[in-house]
Amino acid sequence: MPLPFTGKRVLVTGGAGFLGSHLCEQLLSRGNEVLCIDNFYSSTRRNVEHLLPHPRFELMRHDVTFPLFVEVDEIFNLACPASPVHYQHDPVQTTKTSVHGAINMLGLAKRVRAKILQASTSEVYGDPLIHPQVESYWGNVNPIGLRSCYDEGKRCAETLFFDYHRQHKLRIKVIRIFNTYGPRMHPDDGRVVSNFIVQALRGGDLTLYGSGEQTRSFCYVSDLITGMLGIMDTPDTFTGPVNLGNPTEFTMRQLAELVVELTGSASRIVHHPLPSDDPKQRRPDISLVRETIGWEPTVALREGLQHTIAYFDTMLAGALPSA
Repeated sequence: MPLPFTGKRVLVTGGAGFLGSHLCEQLLSRGNEVLCIDNFYSSTRRNVEHLLPHPRFELMRHDVTFPLFVEVDEIFNLACPASPVHYQHDPVQTTKTSVHGAINMLGLAKRVRAKILQASTSEVYGDPLIHPQVESYWGNVNPIGLRSCYDEGKRCAETLFFDYHRQHKLRIKVIRIFNTYGPRMHPDDGRVVSNFIVQALRGGDLTLYGSGEQTRSFCYVSDLITGMLGIMDTPDTFTGPVNLGNPTEFTMRQLAELVVELTGSASRIVHHPLPSDDPKQRRPDISLVRETIGWEPTVALREGLQHTIAYFDTMLAGALPSA
């Protein structure tokens, strides 16, 4: 039985994406009215199809690079392709989505006096020279590389958020999302978790870039959404930026070996050259979010991978749509 409407109208941009669809579910479960907008460039309507009958859910096709005129109380700005395959396909549009999208959503928030959260990224740290990464670190980013459309687009979006906060007293929250995984990831998005799982389930070679000793930390999607909602609920005096991610670090080789084990695959692990500007280390310092809202991840990598593998196994068997 759906909870009654609480009177809060929430806009989620990029709401049909991997993270956005999970966020929409949680917002509805809290009793909110949710307006989900997406241009379906790197997402799919099927991610939110199960929400369409919900009386407090509305789906609208819209590109955030164009202004939007709606009445809402809160805005979660998640719109932007987040995987290298998608954001490098049309890098100019990627930058426009981050920059023009931020301007349009900030303008909307200013007009209706809404609180607004920006889903930024650990990519603002680039290939970091300090480890783990703390929010005060300014980053080591190549401004003209293949990844710059995303890295610098998100950095500029953060600048805009804080300028609107200082100049127009806007209520803002900025989170920096580290590697997140789980059901509804796109099977061909080029991200390491989905890559390894799909390759293993199909019986192909697992593609390991470089030596495989580069590291990442992996946060399960339910943990990430809990943290995102917790930050949105903080007092207006807290703006961030704040890291959200799992501080437990794994090498790419460890991840590949674990996926092979959990899928029971006979796949081999093969090495390919490391892509341009690929960070060697990436791990969040989560002291700030732990102190602010008492948040830390609860889902271990093995458990989260089991859920994610089950999702992709069902998808590849044809019971779920792949796009």
